[in-house]
This record gives sequence, structure tokens and C-alpha cells, in this order.
Amino acid sequence: MTGLAGGQERGAVHIVDDDEAIRDSLLWLFQSRSVAAHAWPSGEAFLDAYHPGMAGCLLLDIRMDGMTGPELFDTLLARGCRLPVIFLTGHGDVPAAVAALKKGALDFMEKPCDDNALVDRVIEALTQDAERRARTAGQATLAARLATLTQRERQVMELVVAGKLNKVIADDLGISMRTVEVHRAHVFEKMGVKTAVELARLLVSAP
Repeated sequence: MTGLAGGQERGAVHIVDDDEAIRDSLLWLFQSRSVAAHAWPSGEAFLDAYHPGMAGCLLLDIRMDGMTGPELFDTLLARGCRLPVIFLTGHGDVPAAVAALKKGALDFMEKPCDDNALVDRVIEALTQDAERRARTAGQATLAARLATLTQRERQVMELVVAGKLNKVIADDLGISMRTVEVHRAHVFEKMGVKTAVELARLLVSAP
């Protein structure tokens, strides 16, 4: 069974488990907390639907028929997937879960899980993913703005951020102060800032 619950703002928790009863139980749990959720009966089924723009997190059972949870995790890592992953484990699966943590998994929780603790951890994972996507989008926007600058505008921008006055910049670059003022205005307009302080703060997050 595949289900959906709640809004999509934070992305969704993707439940991958080959036990239908567990999938249904988890879908109901997340629905009760207004957390968007999808359920997948196998690692293969999830991979068929996976795409790089997918948002949310994974709640991944370690032991499944066919592709195991760690095998799915390794495959996703190889594809560059950055979704936070929480493993569901039985007592004997803890070593495998610890190994997954060393590869970058967010956490593991032993069955049976406390419902509130599980949902709270998933919400943390969804928030983490949303923040990562926001940072990535911001960096892409900044890179696009930087790409619009001419070579001379970049030179002026670097000197402005270094705190140099227009007259000093003009002397350093061998151009008139009026030309510096024009380039400076263009830089501020293209970068969407009004002051040198705003520009410097923006460039701190440059990729």
C-alpha cells in the first residue's frame, strides 16, 4: 500500500518496509501528527520513484526481502542522495545500523519504537532537509547573480568588500572615480543589496 498524509511544505517521510501492517501503522501515525508520508513495499520500489529533487527523509527498515535497507542506502549514496535517513532496527540489527551511521545516516531507532519519539525524530529530519534545500537554493541564486557581473564589476566588488573608498579603488584599478561609482551601482543592483555591509554579508555564503 502507498499512502500520503498531511501537507507537502516540509517534504514527506518515505517509509520503506516490506511489512504491510507496519507500513499502514506508520502511515496512520504520521497522519495523526499531520506529517506527509509515503510508503514503499521494497527498496526497489522506492528506487523506481526516486529522483534527485525529492524532498523529505527516509524511514528505512534494515531487514527486507530483496534489497536490504543498507543496500538501498548504499545505492542512494552512490546516486548522490542527500535525504536524511533513519533506520528502523531489530535488536540484532544494531551493528548494521551503527555502520550506516558512519556512512552518514542520521539515526537509527530500535523496534518497537516509542511513537512520539519516532515522529519527533522524523520531524527533525524533515526540518534538516528543508533547511539544506533552502541553503542550496540560496547558493544557486547567489551564483547566478555573481555570473551576471563583468570582470571589472567583480574587481570593484572585491575592493568594496575589502572596505576601500571609491577614490582608492579608482587609483588601484587605474580608472576614474565616476567609473568606479557606476560599477559599484551596477554591482549593488545585480547583487540585490543597498550597502557594502549587505554585500559582504551576502558573499559570506558564496559557494
